[in-house]
Amino acid sequence: MLIVGLTGNIGSGKSSVARLLKEMGARVIDTDQVAREVVAPGTPGLQQIIDHFGTGVLNADGALDRPKMAQIVFNDTNALKRLNSIVHPAIRAQLLKAIADYRDNPDAPLMVIEAPLLIETQLFKLVDQVWMVTVDAKTQIQRVIKRDAVTAEQVSSRLAAQMPQEDKLPYAQRVIDNSGTPEATLQQVRQIWSDAIDRSQAQAE
Repeated sequence: MLIVGLTGNIGSGKSSVARLLKEMGARVIDTDQVAREVVAPGTPGLQQIIDHFGTGVLNADGALDRPKMAQIVFNDTNALKRLNSIVHPAIRAQLLKAIADYRDNPDAPLMVIEAPLLIETQLFKLVDQVWMVTVDAKTQIQRVIKRDAVTAEQVSSRLAAQMPQEDKLPYAQRVIDNSGTPEATLQQVRQIWSDAIDRSQAQAE
């Protein structure tokens, strides 16, 4: 039984690695999905957002208009801080519940929490190990341009807003270099999976 925080910057391919781990039998939680759930219609999170930002941030069906919300906070540091102060504690609470559930009912050899902001939001303190997916700068930019149909300049501006990859590396117990072929990445993931399972079983004995 091992709880892993999986992280990596934009274009690193952490979602692909999370998918591989799920196929291998891990219980995977995607914090992006949790972030959507904690501001779904009827949640205290969405009500707090409405109280602060007004009903103008809602779609016609009463759900949060995420692109509009993103526009509001993109150039306003205070608005972003306010939004984060609502969303991040709610995400953390959901993750703590999921971790407690996993410890009570370990139905998979690993629980993987996929979180782009694992380090920045201190979520790494909730996990047993941090696994980081890395990528070289050139490959990273090419991938994001292709995936999101954006310019190199737009990618650079997104990267500038993130904690640099090299600053996150000291937090990681395992590093998966996803700069090469999918086969090379799969090989690394299999090896790390095997090591983690062996160590986890040894500790349980």
